[in-house]
Amino acid sequence: MKFTVAFILTALLAFISGLYFPWWGMAITSALVAVAIPQKPWKAFLAGFLGLFILWAGLAFWIDMKNNHILSVKIASILPLGGSHVAIILVTGFIGGLVAGLAALTGSFARSSS
Repeated sequence: MKFTVAFILTALLAFISGLYFPWWGMAITSALVAVAIPQKPWKAFLAGFLGLFILWAGLAFWIDMKNNHILSVKIASILPLGGSHVAIILVTGFIGGLVAGLAALTGSFARSSS
């Protein structure tokens, strides 16, 4: 139950912080959720990672659909992704998830050390 609440709260607060703060604001919200909801460190990491992976990949997919994959195909052609718009969306989600997961892990360790 705590995992699900942390997962949803991480995604929700990251979305709200993205409206008002730079992209790294989601790392702060992920750490705050991990401090507020006590979990084992690996569960905190997973909740932060999944919450942001799904959020960022979903938002990237939505934006990509709006412009008919024009920009994502061009960026994927520059990167070694073979021009795949799906791969660039997954990479985007992975990067966001990794940042949020590590921030949640930091928040979990900060809670356990105090």
